[in-house]
Amino acid sequence: MLERRDLTAGQTPNTHLVGLLRDVSFFTALDENTLQQLACVAHRLTYAPGEMIFLEGEPCAGLYILDRGRCKIFKTSIEGREQTLQVVLPGNFFNHVAALDGGPNAANAVALDDVVTWAMAREDIKALAFQYPALGWVLLEHVAHLARFLVGIVEDLGLRPVKARLAKLLLEEAERSQHGELDRDLLLTQQEIAARLGTVREMVGRALRTLMDDGAIQIERHRIVIVDREMLKQLAML
Repeated sequence: MLERRDLTAGQTPNTHLVGLLRDVSFFTALDENTLQQLACVAHRLTYAPGEMIFLEGEPCAGLYILDRGRCKIFKTSIEGREQTLQVVLPGNFFNHVAALDGGPNAANAVALDDVVTWAMAREDIKALAFQYPALGWVLLEHVAHLARFLVGIVEDLGLRPVKARLAKLLLEEAERSQHGELDRDLLLTQQEIAARLGTVREMVGRALRTLMDDGAIQIERHRIVIVDREMLKQLAML
């Protein structure tokens, strides 16, 4: 659990962090003073690849914003099966639920790369939200966005077949990479795809082969190439 920081008058905020906060889409409505106050209460933390950032069920670890690298938010069943909820990229927040309701961490977080993140204690966030009402509204919008995202996951798991969920995932990753090639070693191993789709590796393997036979993708040793984006879009809507 993070220790609360005193909001000392005249404290100089980290200029890099203020810039990072300024670039967060949800924070565009906040004025410079509010951003600086947020930066003043943040703790800089670093993690190596594979290192746990926090564990599900432990006391609230605070609200995090990712500065560098990628981290994965996931849940694990009693049998050890993993469900990936989100892969967080720089400039995004995570651990909203625990930071806002004060309960234990709702999921696990692990660093996928060398990670630099900033964490803010719940009590600091609460104090600033009372002092700057615009911040409270921004946080509500962010939680609503998260809820919509999780509803989408539930819809995918309950209503879409594996092939359709895979097509959607490939399109999302292709958009992130800004080209039609996906690095299989970096993120999209079959095991990781299975964890993100809520299925098993064997099902992913079959779905990938089907998409390749259909001409939607080309699978090479270290990458997946999107060949027919329109076909994937149609499949993702099933």
